[in-house]
Amino acid sequence: MFKIFKKKPDKFILLLIEQAALSYKGVEALQEYMKSHDHDLAEEVTRIEKEADEVRRILIDELNRSFVTPIDREDIFALSRSIDDVVDYAYSTISEMDVLDVEPTTFMMRMTSLIKEATYELYMAMQRLEEHPAVAVEHSQRAKALESRVERAYREAIADIFSGPEDVHHVFEMLKRREVLRHLSNAADRVDEAANLIADIVVKTS
Repeated sequence: MFKIFKKKPDKFILLLIEQAALSYKGVEALQEYMKSHDHDLAEEVTRIEKEADEVRRILIDELNRSFVTPIDREDIFALSRSIDDVVDYAYSTISEMDVLDVEPTTFMMRMTSLIKEATYELYMAMQRLEEHPAVAVEHSQRAKALESRVERAYREAIADIFSGPEDVHHVFEMLKRREVLRHLSNAADRVDEAANLIADIVVKTS
């Protein structure tokens, strides 16, 4: 009986949660690709990325047709974009690795594992944003801490690949690896950006 009076979840929050779930799913598939180098997983990430783009298109359409939103329109748009960028960079990472035949390194695998953890914290933050904003902020802070660890690993990886090229072939390999590392670093940056936006939203709505 009491369920009749339960507050209905906001459609924008639900769409943002769906986006966060897809981003996590995309990074999870990327991690599996790092382990197996299975081409089917590259196709799986492509499918997830397209699905995530569709959810973002729906969110923008709803935003354009709504006069009232639970949080600032600009914040909804920016948060949606940041979350979507995470899965976009998962896609670009796996796409370049697949096309350029880049073997995953220990650094790449470590960065991907940390990004997956950070993306999960982002997903949890989105789930808690409406009903438990303080808990959402805690999750966003964990996501930011993980992003910092990704950036440390990124700097170590760059120093490692440029530690001393041996020949032209080695130089080409260095450049390919650097591109992959850059995509991973960008994915982590977008997680950090989304985490900052969640914290800002909580401050504005408290």
